[in-house]
Amino acid sequence: MADVSSFLKAVKLPVMPEVAHALIQSLNNEDVDITTVRDIIAKDPSLTATLLRMANSAIFGLSRSVSTLDNAINVVGTSQIRARALSICMANVFALPPGMNRLSFWRESMLCAGYAHWLAIAKGADEHQAWLTGMMLRLGQLLIGQQDPASSEKIEQAPRKPGERWLRERAVCGFDEGQITSEIARRWDFPQEVVAALAASAQPLSAEPFSQLAGIVHIASLLADYPVVTVETLAELPGPVVHKLELNLLWLGVHLPDAGIFSDTSML
Repeated sequence: MADVSSFLKAVKLPVMPEVAHALIQSLNNEDVDITTVRDIIAKDPSLTATLLRMANSAIFGLSRSVSTLDNAINVVGTSQIRARALSICMANVFALPPGMNRLSFWRESMLCAGYAHWLAIAKGADEHQAWLTGMMLRLGQLLIGQQDPASSEKIEQAPRKPGERWLRERAVCGFDEGQITSEIARRWDFPQEVVAALAASAQPLSAEPFSQLAGIVHIASLLADYPVVTVETLAELPGPVVHKLELNLLWLGVHLPDAGIFSDTSML
């Protein structure tokens, strides 16, 4: 991705905190345990407090409140807490271009993450990895806007059909957000599966071999672009990608989630 690397030379990547780097390293360790993840997060009191707020929010629907990080990890799960912690770190360090609404941007990112999580469960894939990859997808757009603030307005200008943002991004700078985020993820040492999925997220059928995670994030991003997702919406999804993923649209229609449960602003 040499061309994307050249593009990134013109922008300033944010500095991720030490805690985030440690959490990313843990993603590459299949044997990481609860204690290790807890100890990493506990080094940052502010991050811990935000995670506890998130764990107690309606999005998790817990039957009881949690008051400690240990409780949160035990109830919510290590993988999900780690993914949420990384998303908080990224939301804190990435600056938005002038004129872009911070709340709307991260809400839309959470929608993509939520749909990716749902689709991954349907496919028996790693739902927490899918959530994190979906959450990261649009980070590349922030760097496009950093290089040329006016371009963000062009990219987001209404009306904009689902998926059209990728076409506009390539027209503006030659790359789509996923390709840019992929290079960021590579530099930060995210798992190769995440790096490859982000790179192919806008055009998943062009990747060889096919990345199931890229296909999931592609469909999730399209669904996040719709004001309202209905059974009729599912019929509009790109047939070749749906077929490659072997998605059962009838099953998805029956189990279509309420998008409201995906959007949690307690992290902001």
